[in-house]
Amino acid sequence: MADLLGNGILVCGITAWLAAQVIKLLIYWRVNRKFSIRKLFSNGGMPSAHTAFVVAITIMVAFREGLGSTAFALSLGFTAIVINDAVGVRYETGKQGKLINKIIQQVLVEGKPLTDDTLKELVGHTPTEAFFGGVIGTLMPLFFR
Repeated sequence: MADLLGNGILVCGITAWLAAQVIKLLIYWRVNRKFSIRKLFSNGGMPSAHTAFVVAITIMVAFREGLGSTAFALSLGFTAIVINDAVGVRYETGKQGKLINKIIQQVLVEGKPLTDDTLKELVGHTPTEAFFGGVIGTLMPLFFR
């Protein structure tokens, strides 16, 4: 456990994730005028904590291992896949959830819901959200270096 907690690269990534989640919570509080601790552990929204996490790790690997290292190449590939997934696949899934919820709302003109559950709409990120997650992930290693 000491090795895990002593892994500066991992600690930096987790710190970047946490910073992004706290910022997300504060943005939600500012916009909606209500506090929701659930936002601290939610996916989607501004900024992307997934992007912050992987970018911070990749930059820390670059600092420690160098740009020519195998570890950096693997980390960069992993980061590209995570960001592509966050912006592409998961964002599109969220758009589908919104559309399906809208269809359900229109079909049930009488106001009788089929279920209390709705599809989760916020599961991915816009490119802007991923960008700002990347900014957090870029800044955090500067403090850990």
